[in-house]
Amino acid sequence: MKLTKTDKLIIDSYAVMMESLSAYLGSAYEISLHSLEDYNHSVVKIMNGYHSGRSVGAPLTDLALNMLKRIEDEGLSSSTSYTVYHAVNSAGERLKSSTIPVLGENGRIIGMLCINFYMDTPLSEIMQSLTDTRTMQTEREHFASSITDGISTAVADARAQVMNDPTIPAVNKNKELIRILHDKGIFHIKDSVVEVAKALGISKNTVYLHLRGIGK
Repeated sequence: MKLTKTDKLIIDSYAVMMESLSAYLGSAYEISLHSLEDYNHSVVKIMNGYHSGRSVGAPLTDLALNMLKRIEDEGLSSSTSYTVYHAVNSAGERLKSSTIPVLGENGRIIGMLCINFYMDTPLSEIMQSLTDTRTMQTEREHFASSITDGISTAVADARAQVMNDPTIPAVNKNKELIRILHDKGIFHIKDSVVEVAKALGISKNTVYLHLRGIGK
């Protein structure tokens, strides 16, 4: 199969995503990305490949080939039975796996994203992957039910930060508050200026005025 420039960009985007996905899931998961441009050397990215002994350049698995044949014969919907399944590898290790088609231009399958959870991984290793915060920073995240709710929460957080800072003069409180919201990307949201103005009890023109002054 010959991949187009767009197909290759899609494959590359999955490869970038795998870094973060692997960091999130931990060492018990082997994640491999296959390009169908060359079945004999299909693996273009693999995380925790020590589980299977595979590396970049390894071939497509027999199960992936079977899945591709079924899709060819029965259509893309036939792949659903392979989305999540249990398997046993040649070493007798139990896996919970997922083989996900990667779609390129015109909806054709150009690759496979394969995720294998090694079920015999010691619980201590799994727990360490889930709880190890030595290389992670803790962030506060609010799961808003609406855009208005999200903006209101962001304004409340920024207000608390500004009002508790005695080094900021009273006349500059709103300006600093709007700068904080700007730095958080709040103003990329449609109608955010109107919502922020309402929350602060000022006009939207005042919000725009402070936004124009940011960076000067």
